[in-house]
Amino acid sequence: MKLASSVVLFDHQALRDQFPALKQTIGDHPLCYLDTAATSQKPQVVIDAMNEYYQFNNANVHRAAHQLSARATQQYEAVRLQVTDFINASQSQEVIFTHGTTESINMVAFGLTSQIKANDVILIDTAAHHANIVPWQELAKRTGAVIKPIPLTADAQLDMTAFEQLLLLKPKVVAICHVSNALGTVNPINELVAKAKAVGALTLVDGAQAVAHLSVDVQQIDCDFYVFSGHKMYGPTGVGILYGRYKQLDQLTPMLTGGEMIKTVSFNRTVFGALPNRLEAGTPAIAEVIGLGAAISFLLQLPREQLLAHEQQLMQYLQQQLQQLGDIELYGIAPINVGAVAFNLQGEHHQDVGILLDQQAVAVRCGHHCAMPLMASLNLNGCCRASIGIYTNKQDVDQFIHALNAVKELLL
Repeated sequence: MKLASSVVLFDHQALRDQFPALKQTIGDHPLCYLDTAATSQKPQVVIDAMNEYYQFNNANVHRAAHQLSARATQQYEAVRLQVTDFINASQSQEVIFTHGTTESINMVAFGLTSQIKANDVILIDTAAHHANIVPWQELAKRTGAVIKPIPLTADAQLDMTAFEQLLLLKPKVVAICHVSNALGTVNPINELVAKAKAVGALTLVDGAQAVAHLSVDVQQIDCDFYVFSGHKMYGPTGVGILYGRYKQLDQLTPMLTGGEMIKTVSFNRTVFGALPNRLEAGTPAIAEVIGLGAAISFLLQLPREQLLAHEQQLMQYLQQQLQQLGDIELYGIAPINVGAVAFNLQGEHHQDVGILLDQQAVAVRCGHHCAMPLMASLNLNGCCRASIGIYTNKQDVDQFIHALNAVKELLL
């Protein structure tokens, strides 16, 4: 398969050049970064935005009377409006800044404690990241609720027949991923949410692997909660988003209290503030939020439909090259996989493969990918994962395949 050059109608090299980390060499090889699903590289505009805050606007947000705080607050709250538009939330009060997807899910699972009772059913996607499993297990411990995994089909897709059978249990919560972080498989999220809502379930969608690749419209998805992280969408680490319907967010018990989230405090009584402050206790990650805003602006200036087409063709090329290499086991391969491909070199430990690839400046992720139940369902201890971003090009794939072939010749 040739990667159709006609798909990329923009200057892809100019886009790639905006990511300074990709210009380095490791040993005698240019860096081939295929670990974007773990964390994306950052464009210069994100780095510059954070530096500018620390150099000129470093102050805490809200309440202060001086100009530095006013500028910081304006920038911080402007990002909330950006996120509102980016995911098409109905109002900015539905956008809560967190430290990442993990904290966002924990906030929801903790916040629902008073609404869940013994024997209530919580459905979780078998391919879920641990961050969308463990918080619900802790909620079940607190309340006596019951966790039920939604099984996968033989080709590692969500089993829709089994899902519909589980819905007969009238679950209170359905927690699913939009895109699998380990396999890159895409769930039919609109259909899943609609079926869950039809039986009265609250729905939470882990969108950490989706927002950098797909256009997300939370009103179209119609979920109760949607969560994601900045660092997987070309923004900084330490910042994430909890989107929720206003009514559902307002009924959550705050996980963190004090500071910014209060309206009044006395030794007799504390009154919490209104959303979004109610769920944003303490000093936030101000520079990181501003960096996230720069990342969103960066993405919105790009021809996203063309980039998605470029990524899809690159994924198909990557899958085909792996298949042609031989002695490679692929997992969860589908025509619409997004961002990642999981594989093993037959009979070899994934960690050995990853180390040998690293010696040729090829960065992939090896292990269970924080998806141990998924690995168990595939009868694996772990696997390698190559994942791409908007900056990935055909030369990256060719360098990876050349390096993997060298590993194969060494080990087999």
